[in-house]
Amino acid sequence: MRINKFFTEQGLCSRREADRLIAEGRVTINGVVAKLGDQVSPQDLVARDGTVLQRGNRSVYIKYHKPVGVTTTTELHVPRNIISEIRHPERIFPIGRLDKDSSGLILLTNDGDIVNEILRVEHGHEREYRVEVDREFDDSFPLRMSEGVMILGVRTRPCTVVRLGPRRFRIILTEGRNRQIRRMCQALGYRVVSLHRVRIMHITVEGLHAGQWMDLSSEERRLLFQALGRPAETSM
Repeated sequence: MRINKFFTEQGLCSRREADRLIAEGRVTINGVVAKLGDQVSPQDLVARDGTVLQRGNRSVYIKYHKPVGVTTTTELHVPRNIISEIRHPERIFPIGRLDKDSSGLILLTNDGDIVNEILRVEHGHEREYRVEVDREFDDSFPLRMSEGVMILGVRTRPCTVVRLGPRRFRIILTEGRNRQIRRMCQALGYRVVSLHRVRIMHITVEGLHAGQWMDLSSEERRLLFQALGRPAETSM
């Protein structure tokens, strides 16, 4: 198999991250620096930064209630990185991001092939957030947010926005651009003071305390694979 697929199948990182590591010369195959597109067999010794990578095959799917202050990165030198905070016995990586100043639900896995299936914009998978801004807004604000806002020269997709209070609202997105909600609010003259993700697709953060994680239940996994069009036996 291709070297970047090896990384995803072993739950080391996404293919994009694997390509970056390979391009930086940090990956070797049998002691030889790997190149993009190289093939590996079960007999080959693959190493990252000089450490031989052990092969495994148990698929892991967990949900985590990320507190404010935790950084969504697999780089272990970063203070309070998500991997060191969770301390899972398997090698896992996050599906998407949740910025350091935000809290709430994030999914992690060692199944590299599932990442793009969840994150690709054209699949339209929902992500739900609770947001508070720095001052009260009128009824035109949720309407303008829901119709799409120009950020970084591109209009965001239409979304669902519901007022929860004078400064609070619920928003459901089907895309996940970098710091999207914060930039949408900023474009309309508001600053986000609290952003909390409560749901990804059918999976919610309910029942998880800040800093706590748990494996997806069998029903959550079943519905996840169903939504992604995967055969049921993949989740076994």
